[in-house]
Order: sequence, then C-alpha cells, then structure tokens
Amino acid sequence: MTSLGLDAASNWQALLAGRSGIGPIRGFDASGLPVRIGGELRGFDARGHVEKRARKELNKMARTLQLAVACTQSALDHGQVDRERLDPTRFGVGYGSGLISLDLADLTDAAVAGTRPDLPGEVDLEAWGAKSVELVPPMFLLKYLPNFLACHVSMLFNAQGPNNTVTEADAAGLLALGEAYRILQRDGADFFLVGGAEGKLANALGLVRQSLYEQLAMRNDEPEKAHRPFDRERTGQVLGEGAAVLVFETLDHAKARGATIYAEVAGFGAAFDQRRDGRGLARAVRTAMLEAGVGPDDIDHVNAHGAATTAGDVMEAAALREVFGDGMPPVVAYKGSVGQLGVACGLAELAFSVLALRDGVLPGTLNHDTPDPACPVPVHTGAPRPVEKPFVLKTGYTAVGQCAAVVVRRYEG
Repeated sequence: MTSLGLDAASNWQALLAGRSGIGPIRGFDASGLPVRIGGELRGFDARGHVEKRARKELNKMARTLQLAVACTQSALDHGQVDRERLDPTRFGVGYGSGLISLDLADLTDAAVAGTRPDLPGEVDLEAWGAKSVELVPPMFLLKYLPNFLACHVSMLFNAQGPNNTVTEADAAGLLALGEAYRILQRDGADFFLVGGAEGKLANALGLVRQSLYEQLAMRNDEPEKAHRPFDRERTGQVLGEGAAVLVFETLDHAKARGATIYAEVAGFGAAFDQRRDGRGLARAVRTAMLEAGVGPDDIDHVNAHGAATTAGDVMEAAALREVFGDGMPPVVAYKGSVGQLGVACGLAELAFSVLALRDGVLPGTLNHDTPDPACPVPVHTGAPRPVEKPFVLKTGYTAVGQCAAVVVRRYEG
C-alpha cells in the first residue's frame, strides 16, 4: 500500500507506466510549512480492507497500526492463504516499526487544560495533574506502542509462533525479513508474515518535527520531481506513507499448500556503518552475496535505498562501488515514485523487484536526470528494461548506520 495504490497490482502498473504518487499534501493544512509535498495514501479506509470481525478493533489503533493490519489482510488474500490449515504455533510474525504518529485529537483537550491562561504555551503542572490526566483517553498509550503492529496482527490472525518487532528506522523491514529468514532456516517456524508500516504524513506536527531533523526536499512547485536519487541536483527526500507485508515461508510449506511462489530469499547480511562511509553497507552486501553463492555478474539489478540526501547517496554509491567495481549491474531506486516510507520502504521496494522477477521487466527510476560524479552508479531510468538474470540485490540503511542487504532469486520451480 503506497501513494501509487492500495494493492500490489495497482502499484505495479503505476510503476511500469512511470507514474509518481508524490503530490501536494491534502490530508492537513501544510500551507505555512516549508515542506508541502509528500506521497500520501489517499482514499484509505481500513474498514474496507479487513474482515468484518476485525473492524471493531480498528478504534484501538492509530493510523499506522491500521495500515499494518489492512496490508496484512491484503497479503494473506493475495497469497491465497487458508489460515485454518496453518499450524498457529508455527505461524510467525516479524514487523518493522518506528515512531507512530500521534492523533492530535487524543491529547488536544488535555494539553489545553494543562496550560496557564495568563501565559499561553506555559505548562501548569498542577492543572495537568488535576484536570489534564482525566482527559487523556484510557487507551491512549496502546494506540502508539511500536510493538503493537506485530501484536495486533498476531491476535487478529491467530499467529502463535515467533513474534518480533524491529525498530531500526528505514532498515527495520529488511532486518525483520532477515530475522524471519534465520528462524525459518533453523526450523523455528513454517510460515511468516513479514511487514512494516509507517504514516509519516499523519499531521502537521509530525511534518514540522521531520522538517527540523531530516533533509527534506522543498521542491513544492514540482512535487513529482522532488525526490532525485543519486542525481546531482538532489536536495533531500520526500516523505511518504504506506505499508508492505510479505508472505514468507519454507519451500516445503509453500509447496504443500499449493502456493504461487514468486521468489526465494537466497542470502541476507546486516552490519553497522559506524563512519557512514559505505564500508559497513558493503560488508552487509558481501555477506548476503556470499550466502547466496553469487558474484557481481549474477545480479540482474540492485534495488537501492536511494534516499536522495546529500550524504546518504554518496555513502550508498561508495558501498556499491566497493563491492561491484566497474562491473556494477543497473541500479534502481523507487522512492522517487512513492516517497520515503520509513520502516515500510525496504519491503515495499523489495516487492517491486520480486514483481520484476515474476514478469521479466524492470521499471525505471524517476528523476535521475543529471548523474552526480560523487555517486558513480549506473541508474536505470526511462522505459522498463528486460530482467535478464535470476538474482536481485536489495539494500537498506538508516541515517545513523544500521545496514541490511538481501539477495532474492527468481523461483524456477
């Protein structure tokens, strides 16, 4: 679920057509802010994406939690999973999660009651204790706990196996996939849901915070051209919102239930890039490729993180250059199409490469118009190109150095 569409098919068709989901923010009044663009998830109503029995639980969830639950239902439906035939004790859940955006209405009355009338904006601690606490909704905290993405999914879908939450920001989804991969390898489960969801555009307060602490593109007059991965004219990332959930299971389990298999995870690596110079990300990539038993010539394309930040793209390009040298395969980066989805970005973008393996065509990268000598990577742009090799590399990292890399292989049957 991204700004391009609310299911896999609509996202894929939009990517192939070269469309962008980034535009002016309409969910709230952003007219007074320096950043007024984003990849909004428009037309989303969780009630239309979950089973009737689960709808009453939605009131207990912040928007991010609703995205996770709705996308999970979509993944199960897409995978034609008969939950009655799953062993619930072998059914695992691993989700990436981040800072869940607050619904301002939950605290507005309490905040007003706890301020001094003679000094607007000043907190009155006595008033807070006497009046404000009673105005905080009883379920307030439970709407915003990061582990509740995985918790709600587990409770609603009767998943009683391993249950993990990973909170390493933009790398969280891929790291959750890596954790599930290891659990499946050591026979700790048969079936996993791996996902992530984040609503970076929930309200003006969240956008103000992110404008202060992150490098965001301010190309408000041309939103569809704002996020420019590895481009010399890049000025920062464009925030988005969305969710991605993958059905991930052992090969024997998938075959036994007659699943349609798109791809196999062949290798995974993780590292910490302490100096943010690309060496840590390169280690993660090498680890994943070594486990997969592949070399540079075996990779069809690299699906890069492509943050479009000044330093981030230089770091990622250095890592890829260290691993591949002059023999680097084509590089794609899809945040220019959907925005920066936070913890959901790695899995959503990986899903795009899996669909490319399935259909044999790879959509181009948007907004890479002027190559940057500081980012010497061969970015695939323009019309879709044929997928010619069976392996794909996906990379991800955070601004403070956590890195992940996964190699997937087209399933040959």
